[in-house]
Amino acid sequence: QLQLVESGGGLVQPGGSLRLSCAASGFRLDSYAIGWFRQAPGKEREGVSCISSSVGGLYYAEHAASVQGRFAISRDNAKNTVYLQMNSLKPEDTAVYYCAAVAYNTVQRTCDMNRVAYWGQGTQVTVSS
Repeated sequence: QLQLVESGGGLVQPGGSLRLSCAASGFRLDSYAIGWFRQAPGKEREGVSCISSSVGGLYYAEHAASVQGRFAISRDNAKNTVYLQMNSLKPEDTAVYYCAAVAYNTVQRTCDMNRVAYWGQGTQVTVSS
């Protein structure tokens, strides 16, 4: 069974940090770019961060402007897992966070967050004092 499972969500105070994990089963994560999305109550789902599949042995990360400088994305192919390190969290970061296997444009070197192969089930992140 092909599956993505997120973990690491929870309640954190403003300014705090969390690390989300996205683990794959049934397929190799390194064959895909992996994107993180989030959806807050009453809002549309938005792309947050993405890390490419291997491009000549290199990996490229990209982030939405709202999280640039605060979030970092990384992958451990040996563990078949992608991580999202979230620092300096703000109340507006509160949302359900999803990871997804997405397409990658190797010419433009950018994730295509509209082309999703697999979704995870989501993990709740709440930033509140």
